[in-house]
Amino acid sequence: MIGLCEALVSLGHDVSIIAPSDGAVCEPSALLPPDVSERLVSVGGSLPVPANGSVAPLALSPAAPLRALKALSVGKYDVVHVHEPLAPGPGLATLLRRRTPLVWTFHRSGRGAGYLLYARAIRHLMPPGVRRCAVSSAARLTAEWAVGGSYEVLFNGVDVESLVAAEPVVSDRPVICFVGRHEARKGLAVLLGAFAKLLELYGKDAVETTSVPSPDLWIMGEGPATAGLRRRWSSLANVRWLGKVGRAELASRLAGADVLCAPSLFGESFGVVLLEAMAARAVVVASDIEGYRDVVADRGVLFPAGDVEALTAALARVISDVREKRGKAALRRLDAAAAYAGRHSFRALAERYVEIYADISDPIFGT
Repeated sequence: MIGLCEALVSLGHDVSIIAPSDGAVCEPSALLPPDVSERLVSVGGSLPVPANGSVAPLALSPAAPLRALKALSVGKYDVVHVHEPLAPGPGLATLLRRRTPLVWTFHRSGRGAGYLLYARAIRHLMPPGVRRCAVSSAARLTAEWAVGGSYEVLFNGVDVESLVAAEPVVSDRPVICFVGRHEARKGLAVLLGAFAKLLELYGKDAVETTSVPSPDLWIMGEGPATAGLRRRWSSLANVRWLGKVGRAELASRLAGADVLCAPSLFGESFGVVLLEAMAARAVVVASDIEGYRDVVADRGVLFPAGDVEALTAALARVISDVREKRGKAALRRLDAAAAYAGRHSFRALAERYVEIYADISDPIFGT
């Protein structure tokens, strides 16, 4: 949301973000870039709600849609763009305000009885003429299942320029990165199990090349499983629990890493961090699930979700390729991944949305 806002502003458009401002859905205004914080219209706070194997921060106060409706009335906007429109909260205000052209972008991947019941309950309230988009084929399938209709599949954007320009955090050891919320769905336990086996391989000189030192694992993010995982793997060497990191540090860590491992088990609609890693020229090793499959393709390495042995083998092979061989095939894969990520910049996404905004609003929009 923040990156898209910045890109739209850079293209000369006036943008407001209507969202909670407690740091869950949208960072507190004190932490936002100045050109974004002044555009934030707060609807209050949010509450963590279990959803799709994760926890979604939702603005559940009855006042949130009313505050959003007031902001929409005062703002006199040419277009209203709602991300995840079926989420309870300020987006519901768009069901009541039908005079402004609407764009709805769906992000969710994964089915659930509660989600379906909620979607069907409000389906008849959906305004006519809404332009519907999805961030991936997986998100489109979920939206079609829940509410029907047709969707334009776009993508999630990344800050390619900052990732390419980031000063890498240099390490003498190969580095594997994990970025994400620490919960069962994200598969961090699978990665830790594989990393333990990987260190055993290095200790037994069983890897393909013994001139490569044993790797480090940088773990970024936090979540309900953090404490339990740290206790269980407290004796595991070469692991750094970095907690939450800012955008600049994330870019530097990815730029210094050899591998980004995304071991999620299910429920991923796209995988923004995969693109971020590709832009930073880290090799992506990801679980072979819907939502990751199309992004990774032959630009990275896929392994069966939840398979510790397969992940161990994939990590050992990639580290050997990257640190020791740097062969033509490995370099071609890095180049292809970086080029693919470059086509998914926030600016490219913003330019496509501007075309959509112009198509559904006044013809002079965007001129």
